[in-house]
Amino acid sequence: MQKLTSILYTVGISIAMLTPLTAAPTMKKSGLDNDPEVVYLKYYTSIPIKFLTIEDTALYSSKKGTSSRKLGSFSPGTSVQLLAMNQNAYKISGKGKYGLLKGWVSPKNLASKDPKFVENLQKLYKRQMKVAALIENKQIAIGMTLNEIQQSLGEPTKRQDRITKDGRSGKYEFIQYDEQKHYRYVTDQRTGNIFKQLSHVTTEEKSNISVEFEKNVVTAITSVEDNGPGKINIIVPPIIFGF
Repeated sequence: MQKLTSILYTVGISIAMLTPLTAAPTMKKSGLDNDPEVVYLKYYTSIPIKFLTIEDTALYSSKKGTSSRKLGSFSPGTSVQLLAMNQNAYKISGKGKYGLLKGWVSPKNLASKDPKFVENLQKLYKRQMKVAALIENKQIAIGMTLNEIQQSLGEPTKRQDRITKDGRSGKYEFIQYDEQKHYRYVTDQRTGNIFKQLSHVTTEEKSNISVEFEKNVVTAITSVEDNGPGKINIIVPPIIFGF
């Protein structure tokens, strides 16, 4: 007997300087952006996150900072953009003395309109690490974006979209099928031997995951499986800051 599980969870978060979600265009990661401990902002949001340097700021070639090669430096008050981040360092770009510079710095060298920008970006980082782990294991969670869901499960089998003045909502279904081979026993008229012969092949539904969303963020997951219910995960929805 098929088991059905359904969960509906209203997700929300109150963080200073939040803006409405503006998703980045769907992009395939390049071979250079493959560090599993780094969140690359261009795959997450199209909104640029800007800072000002508060002192002479040295840039380094890797997230290891001073133990890696120094690339140059920014003078105080230089406007820079966040490109990537890990738990302890930010990769930024900005105009240096001799042209555009890109490299890794410590967050303590940067300032933002949001006094809690380090804390807030840590929340973003932790969320993206959880999302990456879910995608790696072909799992999904309430709070993920549609783009993240499709990275995990692939293209939906069925789509239902509704667009109003308040935004986009709807439901996607991801259905997995199994091929079942059916055989019949046939008697050889000459020898009398009985052998098994393929009769036909049918396709049977193995599982059906239904994802409901509002404004491109998943709000409910319904899972139907022959071997029992799947586990429903919940994560923090996307966090975008207005810098």
